[in-house]
Amino acid sequence: MGSRRLRIADCGLRIGEYGFAAIFVLIAMSVAAAAQAPPKAAAPIANDYIVGPQDILTITSYDQADLSGKFSVEADGTFTYPLVGRVKAGGLTLRQVEAQVKKQLKDGGFFNNPQITVAIDQYKSQKVFILGEVRTPGTYTLSGDMNLIEALTRAGSTLPSSSGEAVIVHPSSKNVTGPVLPNQDGAANIVRVNLRDLENGVFSQNAALRDGDTIIVSRAESVYIFGQVKNPNAYPLQQKNTTVLQALSLAGGITDRGSTSRIRIVRIVKGEKKEFKVKLTDVVQPGDTIIVGERFF
Repeated sequence: MGSRRLRIADCGLRIGEYGFAAIFVLIAMSVAAAAQAPPKAAAPIANDYIVGPQDILTITSYDQADLSGKFSVEADGTFTYPLVGRVKAGGLTLRQVEAQVKKQLKDGGFFNNPQITVAIDQYKSQKVFILGEVRTPGTYTLSGDMNLIEALTRAGSTLPSSSGEAVIVHPSSKNVTGPVLPNQDGAANIVRVNLRDLENGVFSQNAALRDGDTIIVSRAESVYIFGQVKNPNAYPLQQKNTTVLQALSLAGGITDRGSTSRIRIVRIVKGEKKEFKVKLTDVVQPGDTIIVGERFF
């Protein structure tokens, strides 16, 4: 995935012009291109991946072809390999599993210098949890060097009601069976990611994920727009420092009968309802009610 990220970053597109969905399209195009490319040898990018139960390994033997194949790691973290029997894999990296298989083949007197490689065929033991304003929240398999964009892509992208922030909760324990929320004791640390920066191509915000991470895309707080606008309704406030003009554009703008000089905001301040006359350049706050009055004829 590393090389695909470079191609996205180097393509020169101004992603901010097209929104967050453009990122998902670019990734899909990149994945499709990779699928059509000639087969390549297993890349070493996942060498530090920690093998766990249900993972499926591909072992290639250059000494004896019938020792090559796919092997499923069982619940106890071991798998059965020809000639040597049970091999420990759970909790080890791919290179450590490779070294263990070589050792058992050599210790058993089958080969003096076994030539094998171990790679991941299917990632099944590590998972991430995606919650909140995404199309398909749920539990997803963590594969290789998965990052935030890839995880959100798997969840079908964010919803229009989502805020401009994703929270990644890293668990304090490796034995995670479900989502960990920021205020729970199991939360080791929290990373906040600005999704609007990702829209604008700031890929430094594209955080890498770990086993057991919980990704939470929060719902945007709403602003309420009524009066002389084309589509009066409640609208999610998806970015900070939204002006009155920008908020009105969410409602389709003012009608022919509306007046830009007769706009007021109703706001709750310390539990009390206050009313302000505002200009188009003023900044709105979550929960504001914007009312556009009629013009005088």
